[in-house]
Amino acid sequence: MPAPLLIACASLLFALMGLCVKLASAHYTAGEIVFYRSLIGMGLMVVALKVRGGSLRTPVPAMHFWRSASGVIALCLWFYAIGHLPLATAMTLNYTSSVWMALFLIGGAAWAENGRGGIDGRLVAAVLAGFGGVALILRPTIEQQQLWYGLVGLASGLLAAMAYLQLTALGRAGEPETRIVFYFSLGGVVAGALLTGADGGPSPHTADGVALLLAIGGLASLAQLMMTRAYSIGQTLSNAALQYLGIVFSFGFGVWLFDDPVTPMAIGGMLLIAAAGLTATLLSRRAHTPAAGTPTQS
Repeated sequence: MPAPLLIACASLLFALMGLCVKLASAHYTAGEIVFYRSLIGMGLMVVALKVRGGSLRTPVPAMHFWRSASGVIALCLWFYAIGHLPLATAMTLNYTSSVWMALFLIGGAAWAENGRGGIDGRLVAAVLAGFGGVALILRPTIEQQQLWYGLVGLASGLLAAMAYLQLTALGRAGEPETRIVFYFSLGGVVAGALLTGADGGPSPHTADGVALLLAIGGLASLAQLMMTRAYSIGQTLSNAALQYLGIVFSFGFGVWLFDDPVTPMAIGGMLLIAAAGLTATLLSRRAHTPAAGTPTQS
């Protein structure tokens, strides 16, 4: 399957996963959802490794640890935000990872240049535009009592950006996507179990709840593999552009199923974040740095 089609399908699957997470939030805590989603993903990766003849043994365990730590925390925060915010809002805030990546690049350039003016002004503009989009989204779509959840969603994008840096490094180290996803899922199982215990233990299951948990795990694992594969064979900028279809899909689901608000400011903010993320990705690639458009929701 070509990379553009892989990205489009993965974006749809991630949006469907977000929808299922929002529905499952009525039955389970964010920690429980992370636990079951990761447990299912870990099992699927074991099967995939056996079918492909791969191994779980890795020469870079420390890299997997740090990638899983940042990625799992980002996932927990994102699921928590989805349960309390409009679906498209939570999705878009997670997609600010590209903007955060650009901010990291600016900080690195400033450090290297020691303040001698070697920073690309276009990248600075992209970052400012991205956070302007965040302001447009938060203001009309989040009630005063939801501001905390908006900040949590924004933090998930920040931590996801850190995870993507480590994901890029793992890919360059030759680690296969199935092994990367397995150790990420293992980290999610551990973190989810700890959070569930801290929240007083697991919630009782219902038929609807179990169905949603299975859907979350299956959709996330398949989308993650498709996204990782697309970035390994396709062009980063075109992949990043199509990846923002996830916001469009989530927006449609939110309006259709949850009567989420539709305002010009919110739509403008989403477009601004997408444009800023794509610009940051293009400029980052030209600077020969890790791409800002690395796989999201991982």
